[in-house]
Amino acid sequence: MIFIKSNNMDIKRIFGALLTVLGIGGLIYAAVLFINLSGGTHAIKEVVIFTILGLIFFVSGISLIQTIKDN
Repeated sequence: MIFIKSNNMDIKRIFGALLTVLGIGGLIYAAVLFINLSGGTHAIKEVVIFTILGLIFFVSGISLIQTIKDN
């Protein structure tokens, strides 16, 4: 069996990139929902929830990538 030594920084970098991509996807989905908004209370709550989750994922991914120091 081949074991790949993975550096902890590489895992953090991959996780930060994944969080950033998920955040961008959530923000794009919220924008599409906002464009197709029908005006109901349920639709507005859905747009707000996806916007907040997208922003949280995006900001946490970017900050995780920025705090990683290269050797």
